[in-house]
Amino acid sequence: MDILYKVFIEPFVFMGEAPDLLIQTLWEGLVSGVLYALIALGFVLIFKASGVFNFAQGIMVVFSALTLVGLYEKGVPAFLALILAVLVMLVLAIVVERVVLRPLVNQPDIILFMATFGLTYFLIGFGELIFGGNPKEMITDALFLPQGTTELDMLGGMVRFQHLDIAAAVIASIMIALLAVFFSKTRVGRALRAVADSHKAALSVGISLNQIWVIVWFAAGIVALVAGIMWGARSGVSFSLQVIALKALPVLILGGFTSIPGAIIGGLIIGIGEKLGEFYWGPLVGGGVETWLAYVIALLFLLYRPQGLFGEKIIERI
Repeated sequence: MDILYKVFIEPFVFMGEAPDLLIQTLWEGLVSGVLYALIALGFVLIFKASGVFNFAQGIMVVFSALTLVGLYEKGVPAFLALILAVLVMLVLAIVVERVVLRPLVNQPDIILFMATFGLTYFLIGFGELIFGGNPKEMITDALFLPQGTTELDMLGGMVRFQHLDIAAAVIASIMIALLAVFFSKTRVGRALRAVADSHKAALSVGISLNQIWVIVWFAAGIVALVAGIMWGARSGVSFSLQVIALKALPVLILGGFTSIPGAIIGGLIIGIGEKLGEFYWGPLVGGGVETWLAYVIALLFLLYRPQGLFGEKIIERI
């Protein structure tokens, strides 16, 4: 009974006794959740266009951020370095389409999936060769990202809001909204949905798969760059950042691999859930809840709702 009390009752009692800490935890979870959702959008865009889970999206987050910081360290002004980083992601999208996707058209999905594995390790090796393997600091001052903290007296306690976290949440939310509008209201977005439904049908009405793939991979690269800047500003830029990026996998399982709203809702669930779990249940199990709770939640969804909250349920008739 003592264990049951500590697991199911005591955390909620503590939430009621310290509501300011609850608000602080929810805020930190919200920021993480929005950034997870942003990264997950990169996976969703590529999966919708090709039906392949892009394992390389995590390293694209690191590679784009390293490109930005590396150019700045070589004396390139920050704004110009940002533009060049965007162009690098465009070149990467074209190279991936020409070298990886085009030769593997109509191959089984597992082959394309393994190709993204190869792309991942190529970018790791190429990134280490060009930029080195040491962690780097994001150029927050040069990019005019705000610093400092605002403290507000809320519910009898002080709640701290990092200005960088506020900026990250706002920028990521704007990026998500723009992508949602672009792919739901524009001609390219309609073409993307047509490609997602059927490659053959899309080709029959004159839609170029090659162009769509370049556009989608470029959009995923822009998402990776923004996510890399935000995460890099919070925790530094290093190759270990790709592990954080792969937290998008549980987000995708929750929301559904083809759903933009699902990526948003799934990101918020994972971000807030892991912060609450770490703060309130972490001491009970010795900490580390934040590293594995997302995957436990994803496992439960795989067992009881494998298509996710907003994914399409696939029925195969035999």
